[in-house]
Amino acid sequence: MAYALAGIAFVGSWLVKRYLKTTYKKWSMVENQYKVTGAQTAAAILEDQGITGVRLEQVRGKLTDHYDPSKDILRLSQQNWGKTSVSAMAVSAHEAGHAMQDFSGDFRLKLRKFLVPLAALGARFGPMVVMVGLIGGNEGILKIGALLLGGMTIFQIATLPVEFNASKRALESLERLGLSDPAQRDGVEAVLRAAALTYVAAAATSLAYFAMLFARGRGRWIV
Repeated sequence: MAYALAGIAFVGSWLVKRYLKTTYKKWSMVENQYKVTGAQTAAAILEDQGITGVRLEQVRGKLTDHYDPSKDILRLSQQNWGKTSVSAMAVSAHEAGHAMQDFSGDFRLKLRKFLVPLAALGARFGPMVVMVGLIGGNEGILKIGALLLGGMTIFQIATLPVEFNASKRALESLERLGLSDPAQRDGVEAVLRAAALTYVAAAATSLAYFAMLFARGRGRWIV
């Protein structure tokens, strides 16, 4: 049963990633009604919220958009920075939502920030330690690997309410600024929903690893 659930989680994760790319691509070809770029969208939201000290930067890559609370930098990918698509508006508003969380002292964002080192450690060493334990048949090493993956899983679960709240703030801000065209609202919501599902899939995949390890150890040591 554990292996079956793990297989479903892995397949589901792949399907979600494909859904995100398809949804983003679809709405990246639709220009928003007000022809505002991603950078302009983020700047307008920050100004409306009275948030100062946050720097906007353009970064390379696709869907590499993120807000760095440690440096107060909101980074937008090349495909969103100067584009006037519905996707660019949605993604930029979402990242501005994270800046709003940081500015308001949102506990959920503080918790995720606190868990970052734990997640980084688990992501870097967890899979490798688990593999060594499996190859060597050493349950002690497997347990260490499980604990490392556990840290990463806790971080991913803690990330879910942060992401959902950022999307909620994004939609509210776009409406307040009059940038939410009713005819294109479905597109904005679709992009935000697809992005949120990727975090759900990531958490499910990590839990699937636990299910596999639990089955491997028959529940003796992963407690």
